[in-house]
Order: sequence, then structure tokens, then C-alpha cells
Amino acid sequence: MKLDKKDILKALETITVPGEGQNMVESGAVRNIQTFGDEVVVDITIKNPSLQAKKKAEVSILQAIHREVYEKAKITVNITVDAPSRQKQNEIKGAPIPGIKNIIAVASGKGGVGKSTVTANLAATLSKMGFAVGILDADIYGPSIPIMYDVASQKPLAVEVNGKSKMKPIENYGVKILSIGFFTQPNQAVIWRGPMAAKALNQMIFDAHWGELDFLLIDLPPGTGDIHLSIMQALPVTGAVVVSTPQEIALADARKGVAMFQQEAINVPVLGIIENMAYFTPAELPENKYYIFGRDGAKNLAEDMDVPFLGALPLVQSIREASDAGRPAALQTATPLEASFEEITRNTVQELVRRNTDLPPTEAIKITTMAGCAAVKKK
Repeated sequence: MKLDKKDILKALETITVPGEGQNMVESGAVRNIQTFGDEVVVDITIKNPSLQAKKKAEVSILQAIHREVYEKAKITVNITVDAPSRQKQNEIKGAPIPGIKNIIAVASGKGGVGKSTVTANLAATLSKMGFAVGILDADIYGPSIPIMYDVASQKPLAVEVNGKSKMKPIENYGVKILSIGFFTQPNQAVIWRGPMAAKALNQMIFDAHWGELDFLLIDLPPGTGDIHLSIMQALPVTGAVVVSTPQEIALADARKGVAMFQQEAINVPVLGIIENMAYFTPAELPENKYYIFGRDGAKNLAEDMDVPFLGALPLVQSIREASDAGRPAALQTATPLEASFEEITRNTVQELVRRNTDLPPTEAIKITTMAGCAAVKKK
């Protein structure tokens, strides 16, 4: 028996393409049909790459032609999969926070290098410069921003925004603040696994009424772990600042912090490195500098990793006193400290402007494999 191409097409109209809801002819899945006497070759393309979908399509074609055309037909089915190309891991856009123009993550490889102190003073300096600023204290296990801003005893209020209840950040010195420290007792330890900490962070990010902000600074916990991934998965972070002290032990971890942001799967621009506790200057000898932890360590690291060096901060008693008193040292006027913080802040803003001019908006990442948690390779 000689098979007719029109009869084959009519038979294929009775088959629904797996996962598409249309018959094979309407959907364009049938690419070619060739007949040779009682033999027929059917070429089709489907979008579902699974073995089950391919097998189902083949069996359906065989059954339809045998049933509708000729039960002894010799049939060959060639199936091609045209699956949509997979998106890159960092092509999943983060949900932006309405009204927030720039998000800066402040990180450190090692704890105790003054990352929170730098965050607090950067925010205070930006506010002095006339910017609208907020701080998200993401250091879940050791929140210190409330103490540095003298708001540790305060609690955020609930406000209604567009029919939804939102947290209103605490504000002091012109800076809006949210921290897990507002929701725990002073002596209470936060003993949470990663998912619970991530959930708390998401609430502070998206269930808050930040209003209009030029900058949201995120005070990250030390290291390169769960919280960092949660933040970068949730938000399109504009850029990152890494804080380190000059000694080699801190620099080794700061290097990993920079490398984390530079990973292909994360790809957050590093705005620069800040060297904290660069030298000691006693109050009675303000011109003297003693390099207790080594000299220019973070500056050399910035050069090695080809990222900007944003500046150095001294180790002086007044910074510690100001933090303990709940008034950032950058709020002092006509002092060398004020000048140092202003220089670093100007450099940070300059790098941010350059980054926004030269690069597209950062995209939040989507970790789909364990590769996102792999050890960072040194460049």
C-alpha cells in the first residue's frame, strides 16, 4: 500500500504535543514527512527534553498512523529536542526594593576588623553629605548597629502602606536602621540555622517601609556563608565594600571575601577595599603613626586583586568611645577622623558612580547547584 502524506498529517492532528496543549500539526512540531510505499519517516521537534516526553511522542505517532492510516505501516520517528536555552545563574533578577537607588554590601572575611564601625560611619557621613541613607544590619548573630546609633532600646513600629502592614525603620542622625537586635533581648543569643536566619532577613528587607533612599548599606556578618548568599539571592546588590586590617591573617580572609563577590555565579562589583586600624595615633602625639598590625596590607591587597583602594582609617581611642556612646565618630566636626571618613565616603561614591556608568544593573543570583558553594579559586 502506498501511503499518502495528507493522511499522515490528518492522523498526527489527533496527537497532542506533550506539555503544549496543541496538536502536532498546529504547534509546528511536525517538521517533515516522507513516504516510500508503505514506509513513512516523520521528523518532529518537541520542547520537553525528558525521556518520558520523547517516548510518549513516538508511541503516540506510531499508534495514530496504525489506527488512522494503515495498521501495517513501517514507521520511523526522528525526534529533535528544541528546549529553551537555560538562563545563566545570575540572570534571575532580584526583587528591587521600591524607592532604593543603590544597595552597598559591606563585608569582611574575618570578624573583629571593624566592619560594623565602618558601616555606621559611612552611613553617617553619607547622611551629612545630604543623601538619604539606611542601614540593614544583616549580622544576625552579632548585631551591633543599634548600639552604635544609640537605638538599642527602641522597637520598630508597624505602619500601613498600600493596605499592607510594614515595619518602620528606626531613625537616628538621619539614618534609617533595621536590625535583628531590635527583636531580641540584650542577653539573648540568636541560635538559628541558615534558613531561619534567611527568613528573618527577607522580612527586614521586604516587609519594611524604607521610603526613598539614595543608599542602603548592608552590614554583612563576617566570612562567606549562608547569609551572604541569601542577601545576594534576594537583592540586586549594586556593589560591595570589603573591610580589612593590615595584618596577613585578616588579609587572607579579606582576599576570600573579594573573591566571593567576583565569582562568576555571584558577580557583584567590588567597589573597593578599606583598611581599618591602619596605624595607631596616640592623642598626645597626633602626628605620630605606629603601624601595629603592619603597613599598607589592604592597599597592597587591592593592587594585587585589581580593585580600588578606598582609604585607610587609624586606630584611635575616640572611634571606640564614639561607638560605645552611640554616636558615630564621623559626626565629629573639624577633626582628622571626620576628614578620613569623608575621603573614604567620597571615594566609595565615586566608584559607585563609575560602576553605574560602566556596568549594567546587578542581578540577584540563583544557586541551582553545589557549584555556588564551591571553594573560591584564587585568580
